[in-house]
Amino acid sequence: MLKRLLVFSKAQLSAFTGGVCDYCIMLALTEIAGLHYSLSIVIGCLIGAVVNFSLNRRWSFYSRDRRYRFSGWQQLARFAFVVGSSIMLKVAGTSLFTTFAGIDYKISRVMTDILVSLLYNYVLQHFWVFKKGKALRTAKEING
Repeated sequence: MLKRLLVFSKAQLSAFTGGVCDYCIMLALTEIAGLHYSLSIVIGCLIGAVVNFSLNRRWSFYSRDRRYRFSGWQQLARFAFVVGSSIMLKVAGTSLFTTFAGIDYKISRVMTDILVSLLYNYVLQHFWVFKKGKALRTAKEING
C-alpha cells in the first residue's frame, strides 16, 4: 500500500511539473503571442508531455529496468496515444467550461486538468503505458 502511494505521489508530482510548464506556455502564447487558448493548450500540452514522460519513465514508474512489459519505444507510442487523447479532452473541457459556464479560460483549464490528470492520465499511464509485467528478454537471453 505504501509503495502504491509513493508511485501515485511521484506520478502526480511529475504531472504537476509537466503541467506547470504546459500552463505557463499556454499563458504566454495566449496572452503575449495572441494565439487562441485552444491552440495554446495543444502546444503547451505537447511540451509538458515531454517533461512528464521523461520524469515518469526515469523516476515515477522506474520503467527503464526490465521488469516492464514494454520497451521504451512501445512506452513512448502508448504515451503518445494518451497525450493525444488527453489534449482533446483538455481542449474540449476548457472550451465547455469557458463557453457554457462563462468561466475564464485560465480557471477552466485548471479545473479540466485536474479532472483529466486524475481520472484519465494517471490510470492509463500506470496500468497501460508503464505497466509492469513479464520481464523483457534481451536477444542474448533468447539466443542463449
